[in-house]
Amino acid sequence: MKKILLALLALTVVAAGTLFFLNGKDTYDASKYSATLSNGLNQGSTIAYTLPDQFDKTQRLNDSTRKLILVFAKDTGHTVKEYLKAQPADYLTKYATAFIADVSPMPVIIRNTFALPDLKKQHYSVVLIYDKQMSQEFKKDAKTDAIAVATLKDRKIEKIEYLKSVKELKAALQ
Repeated sequence: MKKILLALLALTVVAAGTLFFLNGKDTYDASKYSATLSNGLNQGSTIAYTLPDQFDKTQRLNDSTRKLILVFAKDTGHTVKEYLKAQPADYLTKYATAFIADVSPMPVIIRNTFALPDLKKQHYSVVLIYDKQMSQEFKKDAKTDAIAVATLKDRKIEKIEYLKSVKELKAALQ
């Protein structure tokens, strides 16, 4: 019995080490990306970003984007994910909206093993903030425990709303 338990323990240690070795490496290249907000997530602030999505495709904010959905916490991210999962594949494009999620607080191994594979299953693009310093730009004056929806005109925030529910999110986007 002791030998079986020792063998199981050894296998667990080897498996955990292998998982860490394969998924513990950060492949994010900060030199390729940027984000600026002239006055945090506030009305009147000008925003610009070049950030990766879950497929490592570079996403840039353009003048035609009318809304940004921003999440800084796991719970709010799941709320938005569930709402968007039920929408057609072109939903964000149809409403000229980008979805931005802050994954900077997440440990690399958790992000690479669980979060990114799950995001890659989605039929919509999720712009990701990996960098803690960039994250602070977006979090300045923001309510990080709510879903933030920024209404834009020519990359300038005209209105910012903080939402808690799917019903409020739907109303804000349509």
